[in-house]
Amino acid sequence: MRHFLALTALLAVTVPPATLAVAHQATPAVQHQRVLPLEGGQNFRDLGGYRTRDGRQVKWGLLYRSGAMNNLTDRDFRELEARGIRTVCDFRSTRERNSAPVRWPGNAWPAIFADDYSMDRDFAGLMRPNLTVEQATEAMTAAYTQMPLRFASQYRRMFGELVAGRVPLAFNCSAGKDRTGIAAALVLTVLGVPQATVMEDYLLSNRYYDPRKGASGTAADDQTAAFMRRLAPDALKALMGVDRRYLDAAFATMRAQPGGFDGYLRNQLGLNPAAIRTLRTRFLTRA
Repeated sequence: MRHFLALTALLAVTVPPATLAVAHQATPAVQHQRVLPLEGGQNFRDLGGYRTRDGRQVKWGLLYRSGAMNNLTDRDFRELEARGIRTVCDFRSTRERNSAPVRWPGNAWPAIFADDYSMDRDFAGLMRPNLTVEQATEAMTAAYTQMPLRFASQYRRMFGELVAGRVPLAFNCSAGKDRTGIAAALVLTVLGVPQATVMEDYLLSNRYYDPRKGASGTAADDQTAAFMRRLAPDALKALMGVDRRYLDAAFATMRAQPGGFDGYLRNQLGLNPAAIRTLRTRFLTRA
């Protein structure tokens, strides 16, 4: 993997959003909006409303995916407090969290889970000004091949909180598109959402991830931003966007585990049939 995840935390350049043939499933009610109405939110979305193969629907207001929350305003924190956010699983590395800390106000702190780990060498191989789109796409695909196992312990803990019912729960990384994208795809898949819909949710990050948000203003940020400005636009898009080939690579890794995808859920994430039934009972409703 060793390459790219911290880039999304450091970038401070403009990347034009891609146009997706994906429906934005918002409703008139604020609590049922796909993207939360946050002033400083980064790709902060509700996973509710998606239909499952058996005709049920993911409940709104319980499962949230997001990028880094360090730019949330006081008004944003009040919005999240009103939504009752109880648990946050922060997938960012130690360096990412230290450079962009989230300062929850007053008594509004949820239970926050995070692991200390380093990605300082993960993206060194991509720091080449002549990086091509083919090289960038290959590197991203290779990274996704490894992420289901590299971050399995963090995904396992997230599912443990969900099984225990400590919700509403939000999970995030820096951009809310890669580590978080796989986590969201796992949650929706376990709940029985069709793979095509899972992919649609994943691809929405091309619309809602804004690389201009989240940079912490450090010298490392400035150096990385200068490097990224020298990249060809198509290579930059491959790094800063999402592509169905990336998520397909992650699921290929899961299916290649002993016992296939079910074996991955059981052995890596601790999800046996009883736990999956609990999740579906708790987070699904009849439409």
